[in-house]
Amino acid sequence: MGILSGLGGFKVTLKQVFEPRVTKQYPEEKRPKPPRFHGRHVLNRYPDGMEKCIGCELCAGVCPAKCIYVRGADNDPSNPTSPGERFGFVYEINFLRCIHCDMCVEACPTEAITESKMFEFSFTNRADAIYTKAELLVDGEGSVRRLDWEDWRDEDEEYTSGWVRATAPSGDPAFQGIPSWSGELGFGIREPERGQSDLAVEEATEQFPLRQILADRISRKLGGRVR
Repeated sequence: MGILSGLGGFKVTLKQVFEPRVTKQYPEEKRPKPPRFHGRHVLNRYPDGMEKCIGCELCAGVCPAKCIYVRGADNDPSNPTSPGERFGFVYEINFLRCIHCDMCVEACPTEAITESKMFEFSFTNRADAIYTKAELLVDGEGSVRRLDWEDWRDEDEEYTSGWVRATAPSGDPAFQGIPSWSGELGFGIREPERGQSDLAVEEATEQFPLRQILADRISRKLGGRVR
C-alpha cells in the first residue's frame, strides 16, 4: 500500500512523458514574441526623414531608473533637424539600468522613442551598454541600426512599441481600430491593434487570438464539452 501511494505522486510526471516536447534549439530557433513586447529602444524619424525627438527631456524626467540622459539644442532655421524649434542634440540610454517599463514611450509627445522586440545583448564592456543617439536613431531608410553584440531577427523591429499603440489614446476603447500615431520612415502609418474593448465579442489581435486559444484549451481539457 505504501509503495502504491508513493507511485501516485508520479502521476502528473508520468502523464507528461507522452506530451509533445516544446524544446527550442536556441538561439537558432526562437519563440515568437508578443506584439507588446518591451525590448531595445529606437529613436524614429518622420516619413520625410526629419527626426521626431525635440529634446524636451520628458522621457528622462519620467524614467524611474534614471537611465536616460537628454539635452536639446535649437534647430538651424536653414537646415532643421526636427520640425520643431529644438531637437535632441544628446540622447543616451544606459541599458545596465533600464527596466524596459515603456514609460518613456508613453511620455514622449512626438512618438520619437519606441521599443523594438530585441532584448538579447552580449556586452563585453560597460561602455557598450550606454547607447548614444548614433546607435538609437534609425537610418535613412527607417531601419534600426543593428550592432555587433545584438541578436536581431527581422520581426524584432516590425511592431515597435505595440503596447502603447494598442491602448492609445489613454486606453479608451472608443479608439479601437483607429490609427492614432503619426507615420514613421520606412513603415508609414502602422496598423492599430484590435481587442481593446471589454465587449463579450471582440476582435483579438491577429498574432495572438487569446480568447480562442483559451477556449480551445478548456475544450480539450473537458473533452470537447464546451460550446
